[in-house]
Amino acid sequence: MDLARGFLFVWILAILFLQHCSISVNGRYHYHKKQKQKGSNQGSPVSPSPVYAPVPQQPVPSSPVDEPAPQGPVPSTPAGPSSNPPSIPSNPYPDDPEKSDCIFDVTSYGAVGDGSSDDTAAFRQAWKAACAVESATILLPSDKVFVITSTIFSGPCKPGLVFQVDGVLMPPEGPDSWPKADSRKQWLVFYRLDDMKLTGNGMIEGNGQKWWELPCKPHRGPNGKTLPGPCDSPAMIRFFMSSNLVVSGLRIQNSPQFHMKFDGCEEVLIEKLSISTPKLSPNTDGIHIENTKSVGIYNSMISNGDDCISIGPGCSNVDIEGVTCGPSHGISIGSLGVHNSQACVSNITVRNAVIRESDNGVRIKTWQGGSGSVSGISFENIQMENVRNCIIVDQYYCLSKACLNQTSAVYVTDVKYRNIKGTYDVRTPPIHFACSDTVACTNITMADVELLPQEGELLDDPFCWNAYGIEETITIPPIGCLQEGMPQTITETSQYSC
Repeated sequence: MDLARGFLFVWILAILFLQHCSISVNGRYHYHKKQKQKGSNQGSPVSPSPVYAPVPQQPVPSSPVDEPAPQGPVPSTPAGPSSNPPSIPSNPYPDDPEKSDCIFDVTSYGAVGDGSSDDTAAFRQAWKAACAVESATILLPSDKVFVITSTIFSGPCKPGLVFQVDGVLMPPEGPDSWPKADSRKQWLVFYRLDDMKLTGNGMIEGNGQKWWELPCKPHRGPNGKTLPGPCDSPAMIRFFMSSNLVVSGLRIQNSPQFHMKFDGCEEVLIEKLSISTPKLSPNTDGIHIENTKSVGIYNSMISNGDDCISIGPGCSNVDIEGVTCGPSHGISIGSLGVHNSQACVSNITVRNAVIRESDNGVRIKTWQGGSGSVSGISFENIQMENVRNCIIVDQYYCLSKACLNQTSAVYVTDVKYRNIKGTYDVRTPPIHFACSDTVACTNITMADVELLPQEGELLDDPFCWNAYGIEETITIPPIGCLQEGMPQTITETSQYSC
């Protein structure tokens, strides 16, 4: 019996010793897993910015939050030099602009945001740091007004980059404040980027008033004249040679010239924007695209002194829906074919839109002497409110009276107008098809077009010249001038196809 009790006592001591060792080992392991290399942030879902962390010498966990967090005080380790280590703060580097979501706050790079200081250098540093990190966000906080000069934000960058404007961003005010070394043709340029988003709850202010008043602008010189001379004014935002872009949620206003330009881009989504500039501000197109494919423009409000949306050469597969436009010059394809150039535009859809108090509604405009084609165009479910030239094709577009007749032209074909209704300004007929003498417009379709005068008597004389198509339903006003069938010279138009 005594022997059995002895064995039982030894067995219990062994179990207690093993448990003590296991607790100590677990304590050491749990603590050391939470140690981080310098520059990382506890809880950060992505790898730290290379600005604040050295290149790791071994694999870094993609998401530190997957590791178990301490549930209480860190257990002590066995006696020795490493006993009683210092407590770990919740964020070892609280001043890191990345914080916990890989956010690069421009104020952490020296931006002041007082509405007068030049914050350009801070923005360029923040861009350089964020560009090297996947899914990074450059943040302009909501309580600041930032001023920067003309800047090219260049890629390529890691994918998922977000430029988030929650405050106000603006350029220097007027030509006299513009640095002489900077380009006067553009302000913010985003170049060679893929998978990038420009968004936020803030505003991009263009400070365009003093640019509009230059005497070289239309009718801004003495006695309402337009004086000669260089007249460059900066486009506000330009995306160039980029793809997979999103622009959403912003207020953009008072651009010196175009508000937004997309050139050489592909896969672009534009939505929920508010773009506004006074009605008489010159050349202030809202959104201009050229040489750009696969574009969606949705649920936005645009009022300005030129086209709400203008579609230049080299564009295809453009879908526009839910846009409220005006006061403005309407939604335009063109101008195309300037200086005898070739222009190819295809597969453009505008639907479920409102155009109000505008000089034009839906317009196609080309210069004489051009080549190429405009095809596969659909204008559908559009409400007009006191609009001049509600439906217009103008193949004699010219900025002066000095343009001469030429034999070549951009070929306009396969254009559909469906469910276009509302009111027009009686100063001009609501329907105007002025097609080229030598290259007729063909395959025009009119259906459910009902346009009534905003005030005064109904104008029943739509204008047609060398325009061919069909009326699927009776239009108001009647359009008896649209010729049926195809022109005899249609075989010659093959040279204008793209």
